[in-house]
Amino acid sequence: MKVGYTDLRKGIPGLTAMIREAFGCDPYEKNVLFLFCGRRTDRIKGLVFEGDGFCLVYKRLSTDSRFQWPRSEDELKEITPQQFKWLMEGLSIMPKKRIKELTAPPKYLL
Repeated sequence: MKVGYTDLRKGIPGLTAMIREAFGCDPYEKNVLFLFCGRRTDRIKGLVFEGDGFCLVYKRLSTDSRFQWPRSEDELKEITPQQFKWLMEGLSIMPKKRIKELTAPPKYLL
């Protein structure tokens, strides 16, 4: 599996080949968004097959912000829609600390 930088000059044929060869995935799977990030990490490309063709999206941050992008195989993962939203906002997709859920309401003593 390959993670890290992607040459964002690649178009749909180059990205679909990378999905098949480097990731071992089917680029024609519907409702799966494959994301790619360039070396500067201020640009991201997405590729999704919609049944009748591919949709290629490109986002470049206009500030000095950078996408929080995995650089090793240990960081490669599927993400949820919420994590995708965080990624598009330039935030980390992994929360630093999760808030503990209560199993019972707190007891108040008077």
